[in-house]
Amino acid sequence: MSEAPEAQWLTIVGIGEDAPDGLPPASLAALGAAEIVMGAPRHLALLPSVEAELVTWPVPFADGIETLLKYRGRRTVALASGDPFWFGAGTSITRQIVAGEWTAIPVPSIFSQVAARMGWPLEQTSCLGLHAAPLGRLRPALAQGARLIVLLRDGAAVSALAEYLASTGFGASRLNIFEAVGGPRARHSLATADTLSSAQFSHPVCAAIEVSGCPALPLAGGRPDAWFESDGQMTKRPIRALTLSALAPQVGEHLWDIGGGSGSIAVEWLLAHPSLAATSIEPRADRAVRIAENAARLGVDRLRVVQNAAPDALTDLPRPEAVFIGGGLSTDLLGWLGAHLAAGTRIVANAVTLESEAVLIAAQARHGGDLMRIELAQAAPIGARTGWKSSYPVVQWSAIL
Repeated sequence: MSEAPEAQWLTIVGIGEDAPDGLPPASLAALGAAEIVMGAPRHLALLPSVEAELVTWPVPFADGIETLLKYRGRRTVALASGDPFWFGAGTSITRQIVAGEWTAIPVPSIFSQVAARMGWPLEQTSCLGLHAAPLGRLRPALAQGARLIVLLRDGAAVSALAEYLASTGFGASRLNIFEAVGGPRARHSLATADTLSSAQFSHPVCAAIEVSGCPALPLAGGRPDAWFESDGQMTKRPIRALTLSALAPQVGEHLWDIGGGSGSIAVEWLLAHPSLAATSIEPRADRAVRIAENAARLGVDRLRVVQNAAPDALTDLPRPEAVFIGGGLSTDLLGWLGAHLAAGTRIVANAVTLESEAVLIAAQARHGGDLMRIELAQAAPIGARTGWKSSYPVVQWSAIL
């Protein structure tokens, strides 16, 4: 039986640039009854007259959580932009507060307001919060005709956004820059990424992007090898597609990519869904750096890269739902995984040499699963004619431990 939650003491109030006119009655009532109101200076300046003690939220944001928790038991309002639970502060605030201690009152998010001004259906528009994230996270969403609404850190980030789009081949994209949406300082500016002037923009700011350009990152697993920087140690496209199919990522799962090489397997795993996590284990320092660079460039900087050899590197890692072994395959490694991983963990390993193939044959005899021999050939010149040039065959073992 769990303990009963504390009495409700905290209200998270969403606030827009039109406050107090845009605040619903419930938000005004919460502010009127509050002993403490805590928020960023910009938010506090938007408030109507209140009798509560006003507390400025510190920078960095995380430092304010400890301060907020000191007011537990007193009627407290925490201010957040728009909808606190859509790229807002709501989750960070409530992570350390049990259900029953808090309630939230959202107002229309910036995404909703900008979509309404643009006439864009939100369900067909990619919405990204990049006010505290790198611009590289845009990369998977950049495709001809796509529509994006992007929250930005500050006015200077508008120029950085334009430069990023131009550098990736999307300089023709139309940027609709919205400042202080809904408030008296609201302003809407229009430019293309490659012609954006040196105009100054002020916070809060976001961009509605009508994407134009190429190349787009393909959506299907097994993306062309050219997307990945590599020293040649990489699971090539057709084998990668078959490997990802065998790994079968599902929502919320974590992958161990052992012997990361270029990181292509882990990167494509992460591209499959934003809820997925992955750790790439690579003993060589230069390759570990390259893996991180590939991940950041393709918009999945959340990939964790560990420079060390398995199994030593695995001891303190969060346990995975799936494991891929692309390098460092050995009987000892498979023995360690069998002894330490939870029942039901999926494992996929690829082998090219006869020695590693023998390891997989023995593993299949012990643990079951499927063995598949993959033989590929590509058309290549033979003198003045064309013939098939075979690649080394790959043996793939996939099993559930």
